[in-house]
Amino acid sequence: MAKAGEDTPLMQQHKAIKQRYPDAILLFRVGDFYETFGGDAIIAAQVLGITLTKRNNGAASGASELAGFPHHAMDTYLHKLVKAGYRVAICDQLEDPKQAKGIVKRGVTEMVTPGVATNDKLLEHNSNNFLAGIHFTDDQSGIAFLDISTGEFYVAQGNQEYIDKLLQTLKPAEVIFQRSYQKHFKETFGSRFYTYTMESWIFDAAYATESLVKHFDARSLKGYGVEDMPAAIIAAGAVLHYLKDTEHPNLQHITSIQRIDREDYLWMDRFTIRNLELTGTGSGEAGNTLHKVLDNTVSPMGARLLKRWILLPLKDAARINERLDLVEFFIKEVELRNKVSHHIKQCGDVERLVSKIPVKKINPREVMQIARGLQHVLEVKELCAGVSDQYLQQLTGLLNPCREIHDAILQTIMENPPVAVAKGGAIKEGVHGELDTLRKIATGGKEYLVELQQKEAEATGISSLKIGFNNVFGYYLEVTNSHKNKVPTSWIRKQTLANAERYITPELKEYEEKITGAEEKIMAIEAELYDKLLLQLQEYIAPMQTNGHILAVMDCLVCFADNALRYNYKKPLLHEGHELEFKESRHPVIERNLLPGDPYIANDIFLDQASQQIIILTGPNMSGKSAILRQTALITLMAHMGSFVPADAAKVPLTDKIFTRVGASDNLSGGESTFMVEMNETASIINNFTARSLILLDEIGRGTSTYDGISIAWSIAEYLHNAGYAPKTLFATHYHELNELENKLPRVRNFHVTNKEVGNKIVFLRKLAPGGSTHSFGIHVAKMAGMPPALLQRANEILHQLEEKHVDDNTPQSSNIGQAVKNISAPKFQLSIFDAHSETFDDIRKVLDGIDINRLTPVEALLKLQEIKNKVK
Repeated sequence: MAKAGEDTPLMQQHKAIKQRYPDAILLFRVGDFYETFGGDAIIAAQVLGITLTKRNNGAASGASELAGFPHHAMDTYLHKLVKAGYRVAICDQLEDPKQAKGIVKRGVTEMVTPGVATNDKLLEHNSNNFLAGIHFTDDQSGIAFLDISTGEFYVAQGNQEYIDKLLQTLKPAEVIFQRSYQKHFKETFGSRFYTYTMESWIFDAAYATESLVKHFDARSLKGYGVEDMPAAIIAAGAVLHYLKDTEHPNLQHITSIQRIDREDYLWMDRFTIRNLELTGTGSGEAGNTLHKVLDNTVSPMGARLLKRWILLPLKDAARINERLDLVEFFIKEVELRNKVSHHIKQCGDVERLVSKIPVKKINPREVMQIARGLQHVLEVKELCAGVSDQYLQQLTGLLNPCREIHDAILQTIMENPPVAVAKGGAIKEGVHGELDTLRKIATGGKEYLVELQQKEAEATGISSLKIGFNNVFGYYLEVTNSHKNKVPTSWIRKQTLANAERYITPELKEYEEKITGAEEKIMAIEAELYDKLLLQLQEYIAPMQTNGHILAVMDCLVCFADNALRYNYKKPLLHEGHELEFKESRHPVIERNLLPGDPYIANDIFLDQASQQIIILTGPNMSGKSAILRQTALITLMAHMGSFVPADAAKVPLTDKIFTRVGASDNLSGGESTFMVEMNETASIINNFTARSLILLDEIGRGTSTYDGISIAWSIAEYLHNAGYAPKTLFATHYHELNELENKLPRVRNFHVTNKEVGNKIVFLRKLAPGGSTHSFGIHVAKMAGMPPALLQRANEILHQLEEKHVDDNTPQSSNIGQAVKNISAPKFQLSIFDAHSETFDDIRKVLDGIDINRLTPVEALLKLQEIKNKVK
């Protein structure tokens, strides 16, 4: 017992463990509850909505805050804490409290952080949950991405821009790096990531290499193709260290490491990924994205892979055409496609199921799902045997049905097992002789007791004899007082009640020991057999992970085939030349979100390096200029993914980079104006484009004054035309002055989005046509938005005056507009010869001057308002 002023032994134990995990919320197992104390309890009560109480902890300080929840509710509460951005250390009882001498031994069995999560409630089935590690150096930084829930491990290295692009693309749930780089990380990548910093000694080349070599049980990293990436190796080593630091020693499912090479993929900077709304909308809200439109996969691993394909489209023509040809094959082979899709769907989430094996968090039902999945893998392999498509043959050749472990599971586990081994009944009959015998004893116990009761009742003549059970002395025979004299001398009396007496017999005691012992032994044998099966399963982790990846690839390509049929997508022709030609092309996201019966207006688009390198696109606001820009990029991107595209025909040049500058998005929280953001994004384009780049510019220069805007837009167009690389460019603008470029630069062509004026209204036809547009129709759009008629009328007056001045004056553009603005006449008011309202206005002014606003009640204010209104009448 603790002395006054001292902590209780339990609180001393808690304090010692908490000191080792100061930055985590400690869930401390006490009996059937997980408890939190002190500051942890205050946070837990707030985040989880549980009751905050106080308890006397024995210390001089008196009471301590306390908040807890039942241990079986762990899944419900754990994910809430982690989702709220907290690190959680789970402290369990490491020994049986019944056998413990003194205080029960406890220790942290797992640390859960946003990037190290295996619990299903913490994970989204269609998204990876990456932990990223970054090693900063002066020239090139290394980065590693690990999804502990699937075992996928990627590394890359490059400049700051490349690291930023990968962070934006793979969106890790947590980023770890050296403590001394906190300020640098925030300045470079912003504060949108959950981060954790570590000591610099962890980021050491020798230590990282040793960690990786030891983990993969290899002599060197040459076999993984990453030996020439020193910074990336250090980042990967830091990630492994962090996993062990957070009590995750069982990592046998991390079987390989892959490099992400910048040269393998079509480059899109983070602005482009955001602007094109590939996996998220620019505002951060859930909306209609390309991923949402294309994702008709049937498996979680397929959905995750599709997201990566969208963000990292291929640049290798051979690999792209492999995918396109297989999609075409699946379109023709309807029956095969449907069967393959059915089997993939039935496999479940192979990658995440397999990753639960090393940590022994896989339950018997999930093990049974693995066996069923392997059966479906065999079905897919047999279905595709001898198909004509070489890529499909190559894929299915890598599938491994793992017959040995499939059979072992079916021979060991019940067909419909319980959700946990501890519940019993997971192991099949006939697997273990002693287990079968013990089960007969345990299940046949009740029958035996009924027989024993009948036998003793007949032998003694005690008709009301009953057999019962209590926790004090186990099974007993109960005899009412009226039959007391018939009790044999061999019975031992244990308890006397008001109306009866309870006895035990040697036979009853012997059978009781058999029954109670049997249940404990059954649990122990089942647990042992299950552990043995999990050990066997570990040997098949790598081939099962390969199965998961191959099924994901097939799932994506079957999905592309379904999309092509469902949405009338056509096979693009990918070529090494520079001609981009789309016939009747459509925006894949917009067309799927039109109102029923509303047709999509398709457009032809042509760009090349010889005659039509830059299109200057003008047209009314809201007419669809931005949609045409985006659909050009999205069709190019979809073709590089290996998907069919929304067009009647598409000739797509092999593209290395897609750049966009679309829409105005202030980064006010970062202290940047619309114009600054616009210029940053445009500078990124100007400094990185090549001859194979596709550039889409929308309303460049609108963030500044008209003169500056036109000057910048004009010079950018000139620069792109004269740079020598001749990148294909779509330039949407409301500066009609840029139409002049067609007369000055040979590869610039003007196009506009057509419209039709009906009376004083405008109808947008959304059709692309050669030639520039002369009006922006901004006032029409203002009218559609509901601006007051008087304001619109005044805007029209000013517009006419400006247009007249523009026609009459031959001075340069800037002074022309400036002079016109100076000469705009004031609004015309109809003046009366006798100003009848002058006196009234004086009266109203006096009334207002006499009001003390600070003392005015709402009712008085209404009365004053009525008085003023009456004066105006």
